[in-house]
Amino acid sequence: MQETELKLELSRAGAGALLKKNPFGSSPTVLQQRSIYFDTPGWDLSKRGLSLRIRQSGNERIQTVKAGDGSAGSFAREEWEQPVAGDIPILDDPQIRDLLAGAGSKLSPLFEVHVKRHRWNVTDGDATIEVALDLGKVVSADREAPVCEIELETKAGSPTALFALARKVDLITPTHLGVLSKAERGYRLLGSVPGAVKSAATPLTSEMSAATAFARIAAACLKQFRLNETALGWSRDADSLHQARVSLRRLRSLFSICKSLFDDSRFDHLREEYKWLTSELGDARNIDVMIDRASSKALSSPLQNARDDAYTAVEASLSSVRARSLMIDFTEWISIREWRTQSDEMLQQSSKDFASDVFDKFWKKVRNGGKNLINADDETRHKVRIAAKKLRYAAEFFEPLYNSKAEAKRHRRFIDAMKGLQDQLGSLNDIATAPDMLASLELSDMAGAKDLFSADDKSKLLKEAAEAYDAFVNTRRFWR
Repeated sequence: MQETELKLELSRAGAGALLKKNPFGSSPTVLQQRSIYFDTPGWDLSKRGLSLRIRQSGNERIQTVKAGDGSAGSFAREEWEQPVAGDIPILDDPQIRDLLAGAGSKLSPLFEVHVKRHRWNVTDGDATIEVALDLGKVVSADREAPVCEIELETKAGSPTALFALARKVDLITPTHLGVLSKAERGYRLLGSVPGAVKSAATPLTSEMSAATAFARIAAACLKQFRLNETALGWSRDADSLHQARVSLRRLRSLFSICKSLFDDSRFDHLREEYKWLTSELGDARNIDVMIDRASSKALSSPLQNARDDAYTAVEASLSSVRARSLMIDFTEWISIREWRTQSDEMLQQSSKDFASDVFDKFWKKVRNGGKNLINADDETRHKVRIAAKKLRYAAEFFEPLYNSKAEAKRHRRFIDAMKGLQDQLGSLNDIATAPDMLASLELSDMAGAKDLFSADDKSKLLKEAAEAYDAFVNTRRFWR
C-alpha cells in the first residue's frame, strides 16, 4: 500500500494546548508505543532509502518496511506490514528479501522510539483523516532526542481536507512543517550534532516529466530549508542561516527556471511569498559577510550588535503566521498536484529535454551579458550574476539526468567553471551592496568601513571575474 501524510512539529506546551482544545470531534485513543529500528553496521538500508522497524503497542507487534524518502512534510512512501511475535525481524516474504538485497542476515537494532500516541479519526465531508499526536523520545545508547509531532493521514476522500485540518491545528498552536521521519531522527542521533545542511542531489530519471521533476526538486529544497531553520532554532549559526537562504534562493531559481510549465495563479503567489521570505534573511546574511571582512575592531562591535538585531528579526519572520502558512500552502500545492492533470505539452515534456532548453537559455544569457565585465556597471554585473546563479542551480538540479561517464566528467568541469565565475561575481556584489548596508546601519563613517568596499579590492576582483568568465565560455557544455 502507499501511505500519504502530513507531518507537523510543535512544542510540548503547544501539544498540551491542542489536547485541551481538542478540535478533532472525539476523545482520542491513547497508546504507549515502542519502536525498534534495524539496519546493518554500515547502514545499508538507510543508504538505499529503506527503513525497517518493529513497533509494539500493548501486546501487538507489527513489522514495517518502508521505501522512499519522505520529504517536506508530505510523505508518499511504499510500505509493507506484517504481525510478528517478538523483537526479531521476520524476512519470509520474498518481496521483502529482494528489497533488502541480502542485508537481512546483518541486521541489528540501532535505536528505539518511545512515544505516547493520541489518535483520532476525523470525518470531514467525504474525507476521513487519521490524526496521531506523538509525544516521546528517540533513544540510542546514552543519547536521546525529543519527539513532539502530529501526523495527519488521509484514509479516504479529498486530501484538501487534510490541509484544512492542518491550518486549524496551526490556529490553536504554532506548528512547523516536519521533514524528518522518526527513522531519520534516529540516524541523526547516531551521528555528529547536526548543523548547517547543504543541498543534495534529487533522484530523477530521463523518463520523468518536467513537472514531476519540478515537484521532487522543490520538495528537496524545502527539506533543506526546514533542516537549516531548525538548526537556527538551536543557535544563531551563520552557516545555518546561509544554507537556509541558499535553499530559498535555489527554490526561487527553480520557480524562475520552470515558470513556463505553469499557468496557475497559485504558482505566482507562492513565488512572491518565497521572494518575501528570502528577503527577510538578507540583512542578517549581509552583516555576517561584512563581519568576516571587517578589519577594524571599532567596526566589528557595532556590526555584532546589528547582527543580534538582524537575527532577532529573522526569528520573528520564520515563526510568523505568514511563514508557517507558506509552508503548508506550498506543501499542499506540490502534494495534490492538480496541475499534473493538465494536458499542456510543456507539462508532459521529458525532464531531460526541458533541462537542455533551460541550460541553453541561461548559458546564452551569461555568455552575452558577461562579455565586458570589467567596464560594465554594477547593475549589469548583478544581472549576469543572477543568470549565472540560475544556470548553476539548474545544472545541479538536473545532474542525475546526465550520468554517463563522459557526461558526468563534463558536468564536473562545467560546475567548477560556474563556481569560479559565481564566486567572483558574488564578491563584487558584496562590495557593491556594502555602502548602502553600512548607511542603513549608520556605520558609514566608522573606522574601517571603507575597507569593506575598497577600489583596490574591486579592481582585483574585476580582473579575476573576467578570467573566470573566459574559463566558463571555453568550458564544454555537458548537455550538448
